[in-house]
Amino acid sequence: MAVDELDTRILRLLLEQPRTSVREYARVLGVARGTLQARLDRLERDGVITGTGPSLSAAALGHPVLAFVHIEVTQGHLDEVGDALAAVPEIIEAFSITGGGDLLTRVVARDNGHLEDVVQQLIQMPGVVRTRTEMALRERVPHRLLPLVESIGRSASASAPQQR
Repeated sequence: MAVDELDTRILRLLLEQPRTSVREYARVLGVARGTLQARLDRLERDGVITGTGPSLSAAALGHPVLAFVHIEVTQGHLDEVGDALAAVPEIIEAFSITGGGDLLTRVVARDNGHLEDVVQQLIQMPGVVRTRTEMALRERVPHRLLPLVESIGRSASASAPQQR
């Protein structure tokens, strides 16, 4: 899907000021409210905007330990293990991957002992062959999309026909 310069400006505002009203976004951008709403609807429909809820901190919720657990799965059991992972609240993300292992999970825990309990729960799941855990020490680059959005916007502006 093509994201133009106005889309980029809209996405920047959504990321920088997520609690602002559509009316205020339209005012800041200098576009009609209907134009802005149509753009937002298209960005949602095209899957660019995937949610509008708040970002939460697992650490502030009492789960400061972050680990990445690689899971090797018995052939033919990937879907069943994936479904079982969804029932573990400490697993906040899970991906099918290539390379060493079949699944990569992002796991949060209260402390190292709690992390060990979660990993033991994973090991006991039918279809799980083995796990490998890597602890995160410090977040160096927080989850972000604004630099990507800005890069796409610059590319869109550079390739757009120049107005004379």
